[in-house]
Formats: sequence, C-alpha cells, structure tokens
Amino acid sequence: MKQHEIATLFTQMADLLEFRGDNPFRIRAYRRAAQNLEGVTEDLERLNQEDRLTEIPGIGRDLANKIREYLQRGAIKAIEQVKRTVPSGIFELLEIPGVGPKTTKLLSERLRIASVNQLEAAAKAHKLCALPGFQEKKEQNILKGIAIVRKGQARMHLGIALPLARQIVGLLREIPSVKRVEPAGSLRRMRETIGDLDILVAATTPSAVMKAFTAGPFCARILAAGGTKSSIITPEGVQVDLRVVAPDCFGSALQYFTGSKEHNVRLREMAIRRGLKINEYGVFRTRTGKRLGGREEAEVYGALGLPWIPPEIREDAGELDAARAKRLPRLVEPEDIRGDFHIHTNRSDGSNTLEDVAEAGRRRGYQYLVICDHSKSLKVAGGMSEAELGRQMAQLRDWNARHPGRFQLLMGAEVDILARGRMDYADRTLSRLDFAIGSIHSGFTQDEGTLTARLVGAMRNPYVALIAHPTGRLMGQREPYAVNLERVFQAAKDTRTALEINAYPKRLDLNDHAARQAKDHGVWLAVSTDTHSLDQLDNMAIGLGVARRAWVEPTQLLNCLTREQLLAWIRRKRAHAP
Repeated sequence: MKQHEIATLFTQMADLLEFRGDNPFRIRAYRRAAQNLEGVTEDLERLNQEDRLTEIPGIGRDLANKIREYLQRGAIKAIEQVKRTVPSGIFELLEIPGVGPKTTKLLSERLRIASVNQLEAAAKAHKLCALPGFQEKKEQNILKGIAIVRKGQARMHLGIALPLARQIVGLLREIPSVKRVEPAGSLRRMRETIGDLDILVAATTPSAVMKAFTAGPFCARILAAGGTKSSIITPEGVQVDLRVVAPDCFGSALQYFTGSKEHNVRLREMAIRRGLKINEYGVFRTRTGKRLGGREEAEVYGALGLPWIPPEIREDAGELDAARAKRLPRLVEPEDIRGDFHIHTNRSDGSNTLEDVAEAGRRRGYQYLVICDHSKSLKVAGGMSEAELGRQMAQLRDWNARHPGRFQLLMGAEVDILARGRMDYADRTLSRLDFAIGSIHSGFTQDEGTLTARLVGAMRNPYVALIAHPTGRLMGQREPYAVNLERVFQAAKDTRTALEINAYPKRLDLNDHAARQAKDHGVWLAVSTDTHSLDQLDNMAIGLGVARRAWVEPTQLLNCLTREQLLAWIRRKRAHAP
C-alpha cells in the first residue's frame, strides 16, 4: 500500500516545514497531498507507468516526481534532507496531544527540548510556565498528553467514542433551551479513531447549556468554561469540547466543525471563485456582506450549486468533484440492512445461545442472521467438530421450523484457512452450509506470497462465500499481516467472493481505504459485526460508517439483499467457481 507510506511521509514533511516556519502554502500542499493519497483507489505503480500521477487531486508535477522517486528507491531525498535539519526527537514531540509544530519550535528554541523525556522533565520542573502562552494548566495538560501517548491512548476507537457521544448528546437534548445538538469533527465523519469529541449545540441561552455541561455526570474535570465554548475531561479521560451557536448559524457551524480541514479548504476556494465567503456563521456575498443562509448544512452546499455531501466522505477525496458532476453515490443507510453475518453463539466462543441470538435478530427487524461459529482447528475458541456442527445445524433448522415468518436463521461457519488455502472442513461439509466464511487465525508472520496464496486459494473454493477480516489487524495490538490486496481484490472479483468489513471496533477490517479499493474493483462487500455477545450487534452502525466512508452503495453490499436474493447470490457463486 505505497500510497499510505507516501502519505505518511508527506504529513511528516508538512509538520517539519511548519516547525521550520516555512511557506504556509507549501505546508498546505503537502497536507492536502497526503490526505488525497490516502483515498487513492488505483495502483500507484500503474498511475506512474501511465504518467497519470497528476490526476490525483492536489498532486502537481513536483509532488508527482517525489512519488515517482519513492516508488523507485523507497525514499524521497528532499524529505530526508529536511529531516536532517531538525533534532531527531521532534517527531516524538509532535505525537503528544496539544504539542503541534509551533509549540514544538518554541520548546526547541527556548528550552532546547528535543525529546519527550526532556519535555516531561521540564514540565515537572515548571520550566514551561516561563514560555509565552504557557500556564500551569498547559503544563499539566502536556504531562497528561505524554501519559496518554505512552499508554497508547492518544486516540480512541469508535467503539468508545460513539456510545460516549450518544450519551452526552442525549443529556444535552434534555436542556430546555437546546434546540439542536449534534456531534461534529472526526466522529461525525466516522473516522476509525478519534482524538477529542466535538459537540455542537444550537440554543437560545448558552449560559444554561454551559452550566449543565460542566456540572453533568460526564464531567470529571473542567479544562475551560466560557460563554459559548467549554472543554471538559470525562471520567474515562476523554476530552469533550462543546460549542454553542445561535440556531440560525447551526448548519454552517456544523459544516465548519465537522471538517475535514482539507474538504473545507476546497469548499472555501470554490466559494471565493463565486464571490462568496463561507465561515461558521453562514454564507455571505463578499461584496455586499449579504447573508445567504446557514441554518442548515444544505444551504452551505446549495450556495455553491452543490447537493448536500454526507459527512463520512468529506475528506477531499473526490467528493466535491463528484458533487459538482452530480455523481455522488447513494450511500448505504441503516434502513437498507436486511441481515448480519458472522454471528457466534456459545457453541464456540460466543456468550449467548442460538435462541437468544435469533430473538435479538428478529427484534431488529432483520430478515436473517448467519450463525458462524468457529471450525475445529481453532481449539482456543471452542472450534466445532463436524459432528458438533451437524448438531448445531439440526438445532437451527428446528428453530426456523418453530418460528416461520419473515426472519430466519442461516447456517454458516467461520472456517479456518489452512496451508495453501485448504479449508478446515472438507467440501462435503461446507456444501451443507448456507454460508461459509473463510478466516486466517494462524501464521500471521508468514510472508506476503504465502498469506496471499492462502486467501486466494480459499476464495477459489465454491463454498466459501466471504473472507473475514482480510488483513488480520487489531488496532493497537497487531499490525495487518503482509498480504497483496491488489491480488486479493482481483481474486475476489474473479471468484465472486465477498470481502468483509468487520465492524468490531478494534478491527474495522477492511478499513475504509481498502474497502473503497475493493468496491472500485467490482467486489461485493459485507458488513459483519462478528458478534460474540448480543450488545455487539450494535456495532453494525460502526461497520456502516466504514462502508459509507468507502462510498459503498446498497447495490454493492450483501447485507442489503433480501434472504431470497442472498441465497440466489450464493447459488451463483457456487455455480461460477473455477
């Protein structure tokens, strides 16, 4: 995934240039290029060979040459040269929450601080208070930031951020003067990890909102309390920033504070060309100052002749061009979902009985749940023998017979992919299942060729309908294993095998970038909650966030098929097998 490596280098370059006080336009160019590279769906090598690198938004001839240099030699000379001009510890400092390039420059110049350990010692000795703009509170926040980074908690995953935000939003809605309240920032865009939570409120009496916010049960410590903005730390150690705006400005403020920064920069550039100005207070004519709107987000986009753009795709990754050309995707919505895959019961490592799981699926209004307990080789997870699988199959069919109607269970299994793509159950066993999932649970350190061959071999099996968590990552615990995703996507298309967006918050695998690549290859996707306890069925919202960020439409997601359509899709997959 060369685009991600180059994007990281470009981001580092932007930070270094800002640290050195370089040209702000040059800094912005690197940041925008890094963001756009993350969303590239075509192979960079192919784009380079076809001399099409400059077709990537934000990539001019100079940056295209740097990408070409990295593809050829695995490094970029200009970035290496800039790195040599700054102390080696600067990158560590930039990872600390609240310590950006400008603060890092101040620390370096005034106190000769060039490492996290030096910064920690200076903060504990109260040496930072002598610097301009530093107070004891900022010193303490820096110490807390260092502790967070060392614990690996600088950013939280969506499984933590989303429920917390919903709780806070629910409590704020009970305040009488509150008219509207929404989360903003990267949470609203459903980024896989979140820094601080941003909440936006429209209210007629901001002081009442601020008082309730800072005195609420979710406030463990107040960082700042103002007339229209306050910041707190929750008992979980999460920073929450609240802004209150007038109802007439809510739409423009929500658009502004949702971001992304790169999306907003492009939007404002378009506005300038139309003689307009956009900010958090509304849309205005530059010459006359006349306000054209701002109560609703749609008014901001409408002033530029654009349809409203869903927040999940506001990453300056082609969405503005698509909106201008009236080619925005019809993103998958919660009401499109007919069922869930990859559901475990207590027959392997799940917590609930088949009956409990079935009732939970029926209550959600689904048409089906696919029961997929582990296969025999995964003994640590209670993998089932063929005999045990047969008993579960009989139990499932009995439940369906006793509960005729719109909702039914489908019989599946999460089957280990063994050496050379061989499956943990024989084909005669797999053929009895409605839906078989293939997964890798061992050999994570094997080389790329071996792991890729295992996945491709599994997809060639006519009875394997879905590949689960295709890269094997666990955020904060395990990096993705080495796998050639280009080959995986091509094999998935050729064999008509679906790939999973695993909604477990520490997996989100495929991630949004890879899922968009798979979609663009014409591969079917499926959002699976990988449920091991009933509350995890709620993670469907997180998986849908990934799918929406990947520009996935209902016609590209297995979950949007009716039960009859899904079974027909499985029959076609089996008939098409090589």
